[in-house]
Amino acid sequence: MTSTRNSMMTPVLIGGCIFILLSFAVRASFGVFQIPIADEFGWARAEFSLAIAIQNLAWGIGQPIFGAIAEKIGDRKAILMGALIYAAGLVLSSFAVTPSQHQFFEILVGFGIAGTGFGVILAVVGRASSDENRSMSLAIVTAAGSAGQVIGAPTAQYLLGFMTWQSVFLVFAGVMIAVLVCLPLMRSPVVASKTELEESMGAILIKAFKDPSYTLIFLGFFSCGYQLAFITAHFPAFVRELCGPIAPDGLLSSVGIGTTSALGAVAISLIGAANIAGTLLAGWAGKRWSKKYLLAGIYTGRTIVAALFIMMPITPTSVILFSLAMGSLWLATVPLTSGLVAHIYGLRYMGTLYGIVFFSHQLGSFLGVWLGGRMYDAYGSYSQVWWLGVAIGAFSAIVHLPVREKPLERPAVKAGASGGSI
Repeated sequence: MTSTRNSMMTPVLIGGCIFILLSFAVRASFGVFQIPIADEFGWARAEFSLAIAIQNLAWGIGQPIFGAIAEKIGDRKAILMGALIYAAGLVLSSFAVTPSQHQFFEILVGFGIAGTGFGVILAVVGRASSDENRSMSLAIVTAAGSAGQVIGAPTAQYLLGFMTWQSVFLVFAGVMIAVLVCLPLMRSPVVASKTELEESMGAILIKAFKDPSYTLIFLGFFSCGYQLAFITAHFPAFVRELCGPIAPDGLLSSVGIGTTSALGAVAISLIGAANIAGTLLAGWAGKRWSKKYLLAGIYTGRTIVAALFIMMPITPTSVILFSLAMGSLWLATVPLTSGLVAHIYGLRYMGTLYGIVFFSHQLGSFLGVWLGGRMYDAYGSYSQVWWLGVAIGAFSAIVHLPVREKPLERPAVKAGASGGSI
């Protein structure tokens, strides 16, 4: 077991990457459906935006729940439940014809993402990794989520070229069922000290909630969700409607990107591609330098990039440059934030503790997606929502600075104490 954990590429890491890649490929495609669904039913932009916002909020609510389920009855059972709920939500959504139906069924999709997403998968991978490899292992799995983003939006756009959006939802449901063939790989030992094994979930939650650093991490993750969800849900439509025209004899046209609609989907893909490198770099850096200062730097970078983009004319070139710059900072926060939680509070209840922090992320996601649609319908512009994201990003950069980055002190346990297995 020790030699397996000391190896970087473990079966758990491989399985985790596959689950995250496909789960996030489907999730990242929802922005592509904004306009087709709104046009088919004649809905205001806010209606489907609210459905995606509810999906993100349900994901946040479900994350600590699935983390606790995994820690109580087993990782693989939690992942199985998540994949089945995810597929059910997609199937039911394909038959939805009213805004309220879409919004209700996105609750299932959100819970499905929670069961197959970062909270559960990162906890399994974290426990299966050695201390030396953990930061990089978490980064590799997070980068797999970015790879999913690379393929998700363009795949959805391609499929919409010859099938209805309802059929695309059914195809994606089949993908979430098929990925269960990787479930046997998702098995890891309990890797925790005797003290951690002795502590109940309630005891460690009380300690975390009383710790100001946990509150600061919780608050800081809010802007990450706001920025990422707003861009994922609204950027394809933003680019389609506000970007300057693509030159018919230019480089983009020569590679098949002839419309701003296609550029919007490709922009999401570029963000994901750039983030693969950015996330791996964050994992490498997190092993060597303070995670809290790295997080503060990432949020500062996001703030500057977003402010510069919205202040400049929106052109195909600026869209590509923004996508690459923001992408390099996109999910780089995830291995650092999850690694910081594991470092301070231990591995035993990492899934639950990170899941609660991730709930803040998803509160931000809900607000970013919902406000995007609401403000657009009210003012015909995304400017107000964009500038709010800039301000929240600056706030997150600041609140990470006082975090106490050292393991939480625990009382000694009695000799002979032992723990169970997961």
